[in-house]
Amino acid sequence: MKFSVYILFSKSCNTYYTGQAQDFDARLIRHNAGETTSIKRCIPWILVWKTEVDTRSEAMKLENKIKSRGASRFLSDLRLKP
Repeated sequence: MKFSVYILFSKSCNTYYTGQAQDFDARLIRHNAGETTSIKRCIPWILVWKTEVDTRSEAMKLENKIKSRGASRFLSDLRLKP
């Protein structure tokens, strides 16, 4: 089964959230239901970027790479953000 690495954006908090999950759709529902305590104040979250990888190890490595670079800079590198 594939794993998703994703970047969400909250307009209300003007911030990005980077994560990884085996079932992205269910995870996004949980984020927007306020089940993720650390980010529930920024609901709603919208998807701005997502990719799939084959293993959880690959997902974790890519998630850490994005977090160390910063989601905004990562998106700029992909020319997805001005």
